[in-house]
Amino acid sequence: MGEMGLRERKKRRMYEDVSDIAVRLFLAKGFDAVPVAEVAAAAGISKPTLFRYFPAKEDLVLYRIADHETEAARLVAEASDAESPVGVLKAHFLDGLGRNDPITGLNDHPAVLAFHTLLNSTPTLVARQYSYLERSEAALAEALGGTLDARLAAGQIIAVQRILAQDNWRRIAAGERVEDVREDAVRAAERAFGRLERSLAEDG
Repeated sequence: MGEMGLRERKKRRMYEDVSDIAVRLFLAKGFDAVPVAEVAAAAGISKPTLFRYFPAKEDLVLYRIADHETEAARLVAEASDAESPVGVLKAHFLDGLGRNDPITGLNDHPAVLAFHTLLNSTPTLVARQYSYLERSEAALAEALGGTLDARLAAGQIIAVQRILAQDNWRRIAAGERVEDVREDAVRAAERAFGRLERSLAEDG
């Protein structure tokens, strides 16, 4: 088991290293200007090996947020029966705002801003993000029960998280300070999740 754990850690490290190298190149030259062969050469691996790890060029960038793909589903699955799914996800989002978690959009570190700019200004990356959102919705819907109502609820929850984070990022990218945005971000999250919880409770 220790050997398997070591193998998994090495594999994960390879993913992280290659993704970091790719993102640095994309930030320096532009996503479309860097061929996959250049990323492979910089990482010291062959192009076929790179494609074994990352089936598409866009995956080199989206790997950075891949861990969050099933995060909402995991949080809901781990919640107690006494906790509402929306309440759990609201608390998690508010905690993220308090920690300046980049996934909430409330982070002004230059590297984070550069990454989000790359992610949101490159058409093929924007398109690829929809696949990521669809998988997030599907995983959350399954955690909520897998019914049509669960799928509708999952779609609304993922949309709320995405829109809140996007609004925060846009304000930070426009030059506002994190501390000047935080109060509005918390208020908006509480309002949005509160409406969502009331709406889903009525539907239920």
